Amino acid sequence: MTDQKPLRLLAEEGDDLKIIAAAVQDAVVKAGNLSYEKRKRRFTIELNRYRWETAPTRKGQPGERVRSLLAFDGVLGVKTRGITKTDPELILSLLSADFVADVAEPPGGRVVLLFAGDGEIVLTVEALDGALLDSDYVWPTRHVPSHERRKR
Repeated sequence: MTDQKPLRLLAEEGDDLKIIAAAVQDAVVKAGNLSYEKRKRRFTIELNRYRWETAPTRKGQPGERVRSLLAFDGVLGVKTRGITKTDPELILSLLSADFVADVAEPPGGRVVLLFAGDGEIVLTVEALDGALLDSDYVWPTRHVPSHERRKR
């Protein structure tokens, strides 16, 4: 394993969120680790993120996953499509995160989290205020996420 420092990234603009989105692409999360604290206006996801920044350069070398927290503050509402917490052990794969600014009422907008299998979470935010925080818990993995179709 590498001695890479844990990531600590903040998002206050759409371009910032694109950087976080690249880091969390293909992260896996249990449905039970999605949390919305309405009173605190905070949405969090505890996830296992593939460390793209330390990805192996040669085939056959193990990659790494790290336990991380993706959090958004100033959340006014949450809508989901194709995602349920009835089975807290259900594994979801995060594909992308994007910010859509509200033209009528800046700096507000929507954070759109897209999951494999057409699952989606839309956060209505008063302003983009996101963070990705890695823990020190890192482990090797031989499975490198791939979006290419396998040939039969």
